[in-house]
Amino acid sequence: MNDNEPNLEHSDLSEEFTRDGVTVLVDIFRPAGSTGGWTLQVIDQDDVMTVWDEPFASEQEAYDEFLATLEADGIESFSAGPEDELE
Repeated sequence: MNDNEPNLEHSDLSEEFTRDGVTVLVDIFRPAGSTGGWTLQVIDQDDVMTVWDEPFASEQEAYDEFLATLEADGIESFSAGPEDELE
């Protein structure tokens, strides 16, 4: 690990999640020792990351947002193909 990288506290809600044969890693974290907000990122099988811009007040709120996005947009919404890349 690089000395410049912060130590992170990962939520117990972080997990591998599989639906319809697609697995993603749900990662909820914040700086170790912090009482600040939780960051939510979802990483697909091709290491494409979806990261929410705003932190969440609790790890449960972050996980609930993941589930809401999953239900609204499907698990495929976390995979970016070439047509989904930002310019």
